[in-house]
Amino acid sequence: MSVLVFAESPEGKFKKIAFEAVSYGKKIASQLKTQLVVLTINAENASEVATYGADKILKVNNGDLANFNAIKTVSIIQQAAQKENAEVVIIDSSSNGLYLAPIISAKLEAGFASNVIEEPSSTVPFIVKRKAFSNKAFIHTEIPTAIKVLGLAKNSVGVLENSTSVNEEVFSPEIIASGVTSVSTNKSSGKISIADADIVVSGGRGLKGPENWGLIEELADVLGAAIACSKPVSDLGWRSHEEHVGQTGKPVAANLYIAIGISGAIQHLAGVNASKVKVVINTDPEAPFFKAAEYGIIGDAFEVVPKLIEKLKEFKAKN
Repeated sequence: MSVLVFAESPEGKFKKIAFEAVSYGKKIASQLKTQLVVLTINAENASEVATYGADKILKVNNGDLANFNAIKTVSIIQQAAQKENAEVVIIDSSSNGLYLAPIISAKLEAGFASNVIEEPSSTVPFIVKRKAFSNKAFIHTEIPTAIKVLGLAKNSVGVLENSTSVNEEVFSPEIIASGVTSVSTNKSSGKISIADADIVVSGGRGLKGPENWGLIEELADVLGAAIACSKPVSDLGWRSHEEHVGQTGKPVAANLYIAIGISGAIQHLAGVNASKVKVVINTDPEAPFFKAAEYGIIGDAFEVVPKLIEKLKEFKAKN
């Protein structure tokens, strides 16, 4: 028996979310007193996952897998799970992971729990805690099947170093034909991805126009943060739709989410509620965001944000 983690490595490099999945897998492997197997595909440095507890690494290297293909990836994970007699399969909550997990569970005839945020409270029966109702509630779910597939919620368990002596093995699964061809891929460059960011700075209509977005960009640059926006901003064409966050956009589960000039519509709050600390800057003291945020500043963004940037720069210069 084993615990299997699929550690995704877009363009050959692991992201934080992969290390979090491996860290989580180690906790479960310790509970079950079994080994943690990590599956990698075209990773430039697969041995990195040993830092977070991998006992064995299955390394798949194949040029045909340069672009993500769900059908091929599911088949590889299925073959790895069967080869290693995996009792638990863990998938992260990246956009690809959200797509893969339910398909894998069907292929393995496994019970599936999404949005998992803690290690199992019990292994017999197998019970996990999950987020539900747009992060407003928790569910304790029992999975009675022999094989369990867990979709790990981002930024829920953290990254924990647990270096081990690892066995690395080249794995050559059958690469099935999918009938799907990638024609082209458009990727943003030179900026931090919202999905991977620990800090997100987001702007709303309170900024009054795209010409004022320099405030958001400068604050994000000082903090090393990703830039986001509310739905009305993207609908107005001030910013790209790829920056739209919320229930109808990209979900955010950052350590710090700063909302500037965003009132806090219910759809927006539902999409960012998983963030650990939320800060709002708004002139309207009745804005709904103030009830959801841990910290709030009632004030004009054009006065508050420059002062915040100045203080942050001073702090960084001294530390």
